[in-house]
Amino acid sequence: MRTYSGCLLLLGLVACTTANTGVRDRVEQARAAEPLPFIQDDYARALAEAKARGVPLFVLATTGWCISCRSMKAHVLSSPSLGRHADRFVWLEVSTDSSQNVAFQQKYPIESYPKLFILDPREEKALLRFNDTLTVAELEQLLEDGERAYKGGAKGVEALLVQADALFAQGRVVEASKVLTEVLATAPADWSRRGRVALALVESFYETYELRGLEDCATKALELLPGASRSLAWSHVARRGLACAQSILPKELEPKRAEFLQNALEEKVAEAMGPPSIDMSVDDRSWLYSGRVWMRQMAKDEAGEKALAEEWLTFLETEAAKAPTPWARAILDPHRADAALQLKTPERAIPALEQSEKEFPQDYVVPLRLSQLYQAQGRMEDALAATDRALVDAQGPRRVSVMGIRALILKERKDTAIAAKALRDAIAYSESLPEVQRSMCSVSRLKRELAQLEAPPQVTPPK
Repeated sequence: MRTYSGCLLLLGLVACTTANTGVRDRVEQARAAEPLPFIQDDYARALAEAKARGVPLFVLATTGWCISCRSMKAHVLSSPSLGRHADRFVWLEVSTDSSQNVAFQQKYPIESYPKLFILDPREEKALLRFNDTLTVAELEQLLEDGERAYKGGAKGVEALLVQADALFAQGRVVEASKVLTEVLATAPADWSRRGRVALALVESFYETYELRGLEDCATKALELLPGASRSLAWSHVARRGLACAQSILPKELEPKRAEFLQNALEEKVAEAMGPPSIDMSVDDRSWLYSGRVWMRQMAKDEAGEKALAEEWLTFLETEAAKAPTPWARAILDPHRADAALQLKTPERAIPALEQSEKEFPQDYVVPLRLSQLYQAQGRMEDALAATDRALVDAQGPRRVSVMGIRALILKERKDTAIAAKALRDAIAYSESLPEVQRSMCSVSRLKRELAQLEAPPQVTPPK
């Protein structure tokens, strides 16, 4: 699932204990059994291999806190049916938490996750990118489209799609939107790529990073959804359109227009969750719940927000109980934490996350989410201890997130001087990172928090 806010302060951990040996062994065994032979965090090696073999390079860009990345790897990329495609590409996974992938990030900017690229290794050129989750069938179509772009010779609407995909993949979103529009106008109504193209078009408006882009993103989503075939991509268009409408500040658009877009797109998201059922993961459905709960919160509909949050959390608890493996259950932990915090019932998520931390001590996401749940309970010492565990091996921008959350816990505990030092340390660490790993939005937020802490107390003048 994409992260729609650039200012999230999140995640990090790996506890290095003897208990981790078994975890590492299980991870390596699972990786050996995967149908697709992913190279881990070595772009130079993957690029050289793709050049030598004369095949395109498929890249999965991830980060530790990306729940949808975990879900994709567990439920889609692990599908045995994908094994027949193994030799058609070289497969690379890059974690943007790691400093060794800075050069890759500089060449191929990554601002949302999961991010899929298909690259031409001959020119190191992006042929195609996809910004969300897919079903196995949709992924196979994506592979076919990427291979066609690499080999050349496409004609008709497929040639237009190759052109549009390349423009979008290379960040030329204004040009891409024009060609994507032409693709949709040219393609047959029942064309199997229509959902993916519609999502790319909506994304291209959003990625202009302008107010008009947000309005166009929401408006285009509403225009494209009616009559389109129901699919996971269809639900992504609805969710992305709603997120764009929710991101428009009231002062930036006529209020009735903004309200219309938000309400209409919330209805489409609700429609995506209803019958007939769309093939989607628990993770994908949870993001739809999240968008609707946020909408009820924005509308100041407390009863609706509470009822929907209860439905969301109950859904996650039910699915977790049915999970076939401990890891499949643990993938849902961040969603459960979010739903429990929204419902103001952190106690409903804490036992599950405490269990996951015991079972997966290398998973640095869990203790950070526990710190937020403990904080919501007023258990400040437990919250700080959880951030200590999270800081053991948090890297890059994830370390900044953990440091920032730790500072906020210290602030709430009234340890003003220590909180201010923690914020200064977080700012200094963030500014020491390579520019491509540095979130200016997060730095600005940390600096605002520091300025508030260090501001002299206001004295009310005598009357």
